[in-house]
Amino acid sequence: MKDRTYKRKLNKQFFPNILTILNMFLGFIAIVLIMQGEYYNAGVLVLLAGLMDIFDGKIARILGISSKFGLEFDSLADTVSFCVVPSVLVYALYVDGLSPLLSVSFSFIPLVFGTIRLAKYNLDASDDDTKNYFVGLSTPIAAITLFSYMLFNNQIWGDEQYGDPRTALILVVLLGLLMVSNIHFPKAPLITFRSGITNSLLLLAFIFCAVALVIWKGFVLLPICMTYIIWNIVLWMIKSHHQAIKPGHIDKTNYLGD
Repeated sequence: MKDRTYKRKLNKQFFPNILTILNMFLGFIAIVLIMQGEYYNAGVLVLLAGLMDIFDGKIARILGISSKFGLEFDSLADTVSFCVVPSVLVYALYVDGLSPLLSVSFSFIPLVFGTIRLAKYNLDASDDDTKNYFVGLSTPIAAITLFSYMLFNNQIWGDEQYGDPRTALILVVLLGLLMVSNIHFPKAPLITFRSGITNSLLLLAFIFCAVALVIWKGFVLLPICMTYIIWNIVLWMIKSHHQAIKPGHIDKTNYLGD
């Protein structure tokens, strides 16, 4: 009986683990493409890796097979796809003309801040997995935002145009700081309209953004990412302000931006 239960659990774990491996594989191929100068295709693969990252964890929770191994394995895959890949992109595209020390320092930001972010997430997840928000910007969103800047400029200005390096490096620094901040950013919604109004609204927004991305591609990805980031920073600031002026208040309500 125990053998059957164990085999059944292994069979269930196969699918989410395959998605995690695909996430890592797509990140590895993205690195190869960047080295070959195919930045646009690398950006598309990072987007696909982001989808794999969303669904592997959700499928594991739906099947009731979330585990410490899955959490750590997912973080290792995220390190490749959303920390190493953007660092390689920054070095390949945006540090030309800088001193070697500055070039390496700016390029290192997505990797070092991203891995710190993932380590913090793993600690928080082990303490409490019921939160519907991340503390700090997630590494997939940070990586996709950086690639969205590159894709946006490429679609507007044409081949070999990937945006002003100065603006890109400012964005890299801001994204790094947001990853290790205490600002709350909502997790991806559950794929159901039966989990409350907030989740339903987030799911509708997610579907709308996915459709818009398919139709308008790079033109809408950067505005979507920036709206997500700025909106949740503003909501977090408003919430923090309200808590500051009510020192005795204990907030027991859900934060709509979470």
